[in-house]
This record gives sequence, structure tokens and C-alpha cells, in this order.
Amino acid sequence: MWQRLRDRLLRSRWGFEWRYLRGQTPWDTGITPPEVMEFLAQTPPGRALDLGCGTGTNAITLARRGWKVTGVDFSPRAIRRARQKAASAGLSVHFLVADVTNLSMLQGPYDYVLDIGCLFALNNLDRRRYAKELERLCASQGWYMLYAWLPRPWRGSMWGISVDEVQALFDASFTRERYVIGEEKGHPSVWYWYRRRSMG
Repeated sequence: MWQRLRDRLLRSRWGFEWRYLRGQTPWDTGITPPEVMEFLAQTPPGRALDLGCGTGTNAITLARRGWKVTGVDFSPRAIRRARQKAASAGLSVHFLVADVTNLSMLQGPYDYVLDIGCLFALNNLDRRRYAKELERLCASQGWYMLYAWLPRPWRGSMWGISVDEVQALFDASFTRERYVIGEEKGHPSVWYWYRRRSMG
């Protein structure tokens, strides 16, 4: 029972807020991954949505390349830092504190949706809610890029999402263009490129 409670706390807003407070944020590298840079080099700017944006590294990179960007994270501390970084860079980015499973305050369509490390930390019900929001917000023929851990033990429990689980979430509305399995610190992880199917 205590293990389940600890796991829920780690995945909660308060768990992440505590880690931001203590500076225990290994995911906050300050570097936009080469997979994203490659995509940006090949794609004209439009509207972008960064889900689980943290302190805004990737949202700011997008804004520098002419994208109109919204960044969402459930950590107020991370969003405050993101706003400070964007202001210091002289960039206009719309950052807001929100839950990625309930984005009713946003209106699409977004041409590009990016998630680096958010989806896999959600429980199964929240993953389905997330998928519904993504379906609503992503433009017809828009892109969705996802970086996620494959299932692995972490801090006493299992974190991650399998390739098949990701496909099951998005298969109804998205076409998987490709995926690449790699590793992070010796553990398997995956980059996915999805395209929103044409609507109407």
C-alpha cells in the first residue's frame, strides 16, 4: 500500500513541484533534442503546442524559429521559470499551468504537438483523456511527436509505455509515420512521429 501511495505522489503535481523546488529535475536538460531540431529544419512554422513543457526549453526553441507556441505544464514553479526565460529572450510564448488531460481552455488547431516525457508518466485513464484532447487539438495532417520511456523500473515502481500501448491510444485518429527505439542512460526509450488523419 505504501509503495502505491509513494508512486502516486511521485507522479502527482506535488511530487513534481517538490522536485523542481529541490532542483532534482534530470529531465530539464536545457537542450532541445536533435530529433526536434531536425523536424524544425524541415517544417515551415505554424501553431505549436508543447505538452509537459517544463521550464520552456523546447517551446522557446520553437518560438525562435517563428512558431506561435503554447506551452502547458501542471507545475506552477516550472511555468514561472518558463515565462522568465521567454521574457529574457524577448520572445512571446503562451505558457499556462494546466493538466494535459483537460485542456478545455485551448482551441486548436495546432500544426505541431510535442511531448517529451509527459504521456508515459500518466495512468491509463489519464492517457485516454490525453489522447482525446490531442485528437481535438491537432490539425488535420498536423504532426505529433512523442518521446517516451519503454516500461522500466524506476523509484520502486514501473514507469513507461509500450509501443503497442502508444499505438492503441492514437491509431483511431493518427497515422504512425515512424518510430525509433533508442536508450536513455542504458534504458530503452522511443521517439514517435505521428500524423493526424484528414478530417471531414
